[in-house]
Amino acid sequence: MITNPTGRITQGQFSFLPDLTDAEITLQVEYGLNKGYAWSVEYTDDPHPRNTYWEMFGMPMFDLKDAAGVLMELNACRKTFPNQYIRLMAFDATRNTESIVMSFIVNRPKTEPGFGLVRQETNGRTIRYTIHSYGTDKPEGERY
Repeated sequence: MITNPTGRITQGQFSFLPDLTDAEITLQVEYGLNKGYAWSVEYTDDPHPRNTYWEMFGMPMFDLKDAAGVLMELNACRKTFPNQYIRLMAFDATRNTESIVMSFIVNRPKTEPGFGLVRQETNGRTIRYTIHSYGTDKPEGERY
């Protein structure tokens, strides 16, 4: 059974869809701004599913009211890191906590090497599985 026929990294919303255009990204950002969400731009070259700590590009945009500002920050990140994964994150701070309510990838490297499943047999009949990102076989900065 093929669960991910595209072979692409699937994290966050819209990850099984084709890449969003800037117009579609703008609509999602406007939706979030209308709900009172604050946006931030993050990037990484290690998209392992447990790597939740991506690098933040700039500061979170808590006071922003226009989607054009988020797109300007996104385009600056794309220009600086064209071959890395970039995602937009929306925070809901209405209950005095900054909970992530929206997250989606908006930039990908041209090639995505994917992941391998490593099987390890331990004491008794115990088997452990680990996911290995092929992208991390090269040192940071040379991965894509």
